[in-house]
Amino acid sequence: MAASTRAGQLGSMTRRFLFRNATGAYNFTAVKPEINRRLNNDYRQISQLQAPSNGKRAFLVDTLAMVRSLEKEGIPSKQAEAITSAITGVLNDTLENVSYSFVSKGEMQKTELIQDGNISKFKTEVQSSQDHHFALLQRETEKLQGDIEKLQRELKYEIDKVTAGQRLDLNLEKGRIREELNNQKTETSNLTNKLDREIHALRAQLEAAKYEVIKYCIGSLVSISAVGLAVIRILL
Repeated sequence: MAASTRAGQLGSMTRRFLFRNATGAYNFTAVKPEINRRLNNDYRQISQLQAPSNGKRAFLVDTLAMVRSLEKEGIPSKQAEAITSAITGVLNDTLENVSYSFVSKGEMQKTELIQDGNISKFKTEVQSSQDHHFALLQRETEKLQGDIEKLQRELKYEIDKVTAGQRLDLNLEKGRIREELNNQKTETSNLTNKLDREIHALRAQLEAAKYEVIKYCIGSLVSISAVGLAVIRILL
């Protein structure tokens, strides 16, 4: 209905403006009529173009005023009717094409409803996808946190294990070193005692050798004295 109203307004504007030149007078060249029939008086009184036989929509056009205007300009009635018929036919085709480019309010509302439905569906799908991805991300995050905690526990266990092993090795090494020190101390004590015994033995031997030397010296002196006395007696 809105397209028909616009088409009627466009036809009225075309009737007022298309057929005047710059001076305001009608200016047409004679053309041969495309249809060989006269519009009867009833058709002129109705002042509209009936719907053509091909089923196109009919648009109201003041054909009577158009024919009379042409006749006033000196154009014969037959040619005026033919010109009017041709122009209205072209106008009908033009307005029909123009009407196809318009959309009715109901169709627009239907399209808007469809678009709103599609947008709502799209929003729902996007929201569902976001929720799904968020849930997946949350599960992955929880899984990663669990893996990290597991790795931390395993790492702590390994560190404690290594630390305990090192502590045990260190204690064993300390014990071994202490034992070696004790053994060395014992050996040192034994060597010291042995040296002391040997020193005492040497001292005893020296004392014995000294006594023997003194004894031999005394014996030698006595012998020499005896020999000397014997010699003196012989000489005297």
